[in-house]
Amino acid sequence: MKTLFRIIVLLSVVSLSAQDTYLHCGKLIDTKSGKVLKEKTIVVSDDKIISVKNGYVMPANSEDVTVDLKSKTVMPGLIDMHVHLEGETNPKSYLEAYTYNEADVAFESVNYAKVTLMSGFTTVRDLGGSGVNIALRNAVNSGTIVGPRIFTAGKALATTGGHADPTNGSSHELMGDPGPKEGVVNGVEDAKKAVRQRYKNGADLIKITATGGVLSVAKSGQNPQFTVEEIKAICETAKDYGFHVAAHAHGDEGMQRAILGGVKTIEHGTLMSAETMELMKKHDVYLVPTITAGKFVSDKAKIDGYYPEIIVPKALNIGPKIQDMFGRAYKAGVGIAFGTDAAVFYHGDNGKEFGYMVEAGMPEIEAIQSATVTNALLLKMDNQIGQIESNFIADIIAVNDDPTKNISTMENVTFVMKNGIIYKN
Repeated sequence: MKTLFRIIVLLSVVSLSAQDTYLHCGKLIDTKSGKVLKEKTIVVSDDKIISVKNGYVMPANSEDVTVDLKSKTVMPGLIDMHVHLEGETNPKSYLEAYTYNEADVAFESVNYAKVTLMSGFTTVRDLGGSGVNIALRNAVNSGTIVGPRIFTAGKALATTGGHADPTNGSSHELMGDPGPKEGVVNGVEDAKKAVRQRYKNGADLIKITATGGVLSVAKSGQNPQFTVEEIKAICETAKDYGFHVAAHAHGDEGMQRAILGGVKTIEHGTLMSAETMELMKKHDVYLVPTITAGKFVSDKAKIDGYYPEIIVPKALNIGPKIQDMFGRAYKAGVGIAFGTDAAVFYHGDNGKEFGYMVEAGMPEIEAIQSATVTNALLLKMDNQIGQIESNFIADIIAVNDDPTKNISTMENVTFVMKNGIIYKN
């Protein structure tokens, strides 16, 4: 009797593991070629795409599942290269830095991660928080919580008083003198130590704040804040640990130092000159534009009390300029990597970025490619995500309309599969 029971259990396990999913796709975006294909069937087994077949192929086994997406446009899961999953904009966010415990941040981040996934972003690059983002990544990877695949910088690196100095705006009593352990760098040796600390903490990449920022409680939003020597030390050390480096930058001089120092991406790039655009192309550095964030902060800066007073003039000056800069950078041939700076605006609104990119002159299909094949390449996962191909991870989404004709449909993702699991249908 025990032997029979064990056979039944084993047969049940085999049956469950053999179950495949057949997605019937009315339209399918081939992100590699940039073409929109019609009437395709994607066969998914476990967490992988097994095949893509012509027409609507029915399953061979009764245990297999069929999903009707015949009225939808299907594409790979999207990749956002600039989010902050630990928080979200609100008028009390600066106070929360002093009233929230680490557990408060963690619980809220769980919701932001889920919202991001449900918006069609199956992979993200988290560019700086308190370090909770590392635990968040681990919780997603272990299946404890629902969220996108996360590559995280942990704590961003700053100079004393720089954009990511965690004590900006504090009283003298609380300000202290943070150093490499807290992500504050002054000099080449600090730079090396800060990178090694991020490795020790479990980060996947390095993020630096090469210039001042809009939302930090500090006067300048654009002055350079690292020396070239410091950035080179960061990038060379990062390379030793298998990290790439992302550089927040609004001012042109800070961007040039970051590029010459060896970073891989420039985040925002607001005041970028034509000379810097040429420098980016020469050194194969990509722009992550974050247009949505720029528009959001410039709008909210007009609301009395939404931001501290020191931030308002920066938001009104810098925010509105990002979209125009992006249009010029795209036309100049700068590599574009899709990224939004979600948290500066509301998580889940990441899809608005596509429309702003198209408004500025980027064709719809290229905007979609920037959020799929381009970003997969930058993350060194171009043989696993960003395309719907055999043996790729089954990260698949669908929208109601054809985004190559109506880009606003990217704001309403109706089907989400990550790692072969359907989270939204």
